[in-house]
Amino acid sequence: MLSHIFVSVSDFDRALAFYQPLMAALGHEPRFCEPDLPWAGWHSAGGQRPYFVICHPHNGAAHDPGNGPMTAFTAPSRAVVDAVYGAALQQGAVSEGPPGLRPHYHPNYYGAYFRDPDGNKLCVVCHDPV
Repeated sequence: MLSHIFVSVSDFDRALAFYQPLMAALGHEPRFCEPDLPWAGWHSAGGQRPYFVICHPHNGAAHDPGNGPMTAFTAPSRAVVDAVYGAALQQGAVSEGPPGLRPHYHPNYYGAYFRDPDGNKLCVVCHDPV
């Protein structure tokens, strides 16, 4: 369904340092990194879409995370949800909800929510039963 997701950032170096360990923990591979532009992207194993990109806003305006947009990453296990959430907090994320079951979505929904250092809301979720 999706081709790619772009998330704007205000400080590219800080954002790159934040996202690199998260993407590695999720098993997403670097697609490109061009600090001079600046932008960087990751894709699923084997170069599959969708891919995820961080960059300065293309129009040159200041970054604004908005209220309501969220990017959710699928994790292969609940342990990976826990690990990514922990890594995010260590990299300066602000918690929007610790790892746990959210049965109001469905019985096996195990997710964690946080905001990156630029205020972008992110989720890491495993939909599989234990």
